[in-house]
Amino acid sequence: MVMKLSQYAKQAGVTYITAWRWFKAGELDAYQSATGTIIVRDKADEKPLTGRVALYARVSSAGQNEDLERQLHRLKDYAAAKGYQVAKEVVEIASGLNDHRPKLEMLLKDRSTGTIVVENRDRLTRFGSHYSETL
Repeated sequence: MVMKLSQYAKQAGVTYITAWRWFKAGELDAYQSATGTIIVRDKADEKPLTGRVALYARVSSAGQNEDLERQLHRLKDYAAAKGYQVAKEVVEIASGLNDHRPKLEMLLKDRSTGTIVVENRDRLTRFGSHYSETL
C-alpha cells in the first residue's frame, strides 16, 4: 500500500516533521514524485515470506493487565485481517527500558519464528528498534 507522507506520519503516530526527517535520512521506503509529493510504501502490508508468525504484547506494570489483553486482542485482529497464521502469542510484563526480558529473548532465539508482530515498535524495545527491523 502506498500513501502520502502525512498519512504515514499519522498512521505511525509521529509528527509530519519526524516522518520528513526519516525520509531525508533514508529510513523510509519512499520516493518523491515529480509534483513534490512524498509517497511512502508501507512495509506493514507485506506478508511474511518465511517462518512462523508470533504476536508479542508487552506492558510495563502488573496494573496494566487490561491494557495487555486489549493489546493482544488488537494484534489478533490485525493478524487475522492480514491473513497471517499465528503460531505463537507471547505476553510479557516488563519495562521497555529493561534489557532482560526472558519471554522476548526466547521468542527471538526461536529459529522457527520468521515474523514478530507488535502493536508499536516501542512494545519491542524503547531504543534501537531499527536494528531489529534491519535484521
